[in-house]
Amino acid sequence: MPDEITPVDGAPDDTVLAAAYAHCAEQVRAQDRDRFLSALFAPEDKRRHLFALCAFNLDVARVREVVREALPGEVRLAWWREVIEGQGRGEVAGHPVAAALLDTAERFALPRASLTALVDARIFDLYDDPMPTVADLEGYAGETASALLQLSALVLSPQASAGTGDLSGHGGVAIAMTGLMRAFPIHAARGQCYLPLDLLARHGIGRDDAVSGKVSPQLLAALAEFRAEATRHLAAARTAAERLGPAAAIAAPYLPLALVAGDLKALARASDPFSTVAGLSPFRRQFAIWRAARRAAAGKVWF
Repeated sequence: MPDEITPVDGAPDDTVLAAAYAHCAEQVRAQDRDRFLSALFAPEDKRRHLFALCAFNLDVARVREVVREALPGEVRLAWWREVIEGQGRGEVAGHPVAAALLDTAERFALPRASLTALVDARIFDLYDDPMPTVADLEGYAGETASALLQLSALVLSPQASAGTGDLSGHGGVAIAMTGLMRAFPIHAARGQCYLPLDLLARHGIGRDDAVSGKVSPQLLAALAEFRAEATRHLAAARTAAERLGPAAAIAAPYLPLALVAGDLKALARASDPFSTVAGLSPFRRQFAIWRAARRAAAGKVWF
């Protein structure tokens, strides 16, 4: 459980909420630098709400990291589901990420169904079952990374967010696929396989080959196809951004899209996918986000 804060009369007052939001910002700064830097380009009065959403995303995404078995992980995710559905208000007030998330959800009328779907999608992470198909992976990414983008857009501008469905959908899939490829060495080492079985089968290999630690031409070809899928979604997201027009008001959560192409190029250069977490350097990531924010402010497509 995260550090607790003291509830006041069963619900957080302004001081407690301020501490909760500060806790969220620190968690995102320490564990999700790309989204932290991107949120800094949002209007000041909206940043803490983006941090709340990102901290919630971090908490449910890291359940596998903090539990030894799947059952406690399912219990943790079930607790989050109950929180979102409005159960256990007194307990929630003592949990900084939950307190900030609920305050944000209430202030901006965020759809609770999207939040619970994000939690439910993370049950897959608790097990070592393979991802069946590319379509299943796109659905997983849609309920996690894409949902986070769309919820963030709702916080920034309910009006503008009405036109961001395709940008969030394809953009989230591109970000999720690229992130999964960057984390491939970590996942393979513990027996997890996010490479879809239908994609692997097209190259004559199966799940066990994908987590074996042995590099083969077949595996490299499968990873190349996976990168091509991510590139396709990135291109579709760019088309959606062009249709959207000037989008400075909601651009902040989408700025990490400016990192995808560079990360994919770095991944393509890696000769051993089991040993290298490839991607842009920290300095290049920070610069790319800054440049993307400048382009968005100028009314240009930023990725």
